[in-house]
Amino acid sequence: MPLADEGDEQTVNEPGLADEINRAPAKVQSALLEAMEERQVTLAGETLPLPLPFLVMATQNPIEQEGVYPLPEAQVDRFMLKIRVDYPSSEEEIRIVQRRTSKDAVAHPDPVLDTEQIDAMRERVRAVHVEPSLLEYSVAIVSATREPEAVALGASPRASIYLIEGARARAFLSGRDYVVPHDLKQVAPDVLRHRLLLTYEAEADGQTPDAIILNLLGRVPTP
Repeated sequence: MPLADEGDEQTVNEPGLADEINRAPAKVQSALLEAMEERQVTLAGETLPLPLPFLVMATQNPIEQEGVYPLPEAQVDRFMLKIRVDYPSSEEEIRIVQRRTSKDAVAHPDPVLDTEQIDAMRERVRAVHVEPSLLEYSVAIVSATREPEAVALGASPRASIYLIEGARARAFLSGRDYVVPHDLKQVAPDVLRHRLLLTYEAEADGQTPDAIILNLLGRVPTP
């Protein structure tokens, strides 16, 4: 997160990206927690506010385990979504190779939105209507993650909030000003998969958070 001088004040002027976060030592992870929760960073004893909108993104390499650090549950819980990135298709990989090897590769793509437009879109997302029954449905889904014997630690109330916020964003991107149950079901795996801590027995048995989430979505009554 580079810093920029503005007169006598310093502000962080770029979004935060933590590459291979599970290789970051405890101090770095603590700094990320401060940015995510308090929207500020502390540098040499000086607290610097983060501009809005501010976004923290992180990557995690699931293959190599040597030299990695476990992420604290409190930090993991502050990430709204965990998106699984698989191998690209052949067509996508060809485009990746072309962009990285072409002499005309675009080093700095042109922005398509400015901060004012992003803020306006966020306000429209917040205005998307959510029926009370869907608030109850969100809580029911999250509560159900705490019940299976395969789960040592279920999702926190923060997951219920992010289910609603994610469903609102999906409804907005679908051109609707209201949420439907399908919106919640579609975002549930991404919101919940990193919040379920499985028991050792469940992991040894080959169970996965995604499979448990899909099972729960099939059992929790849809409003």
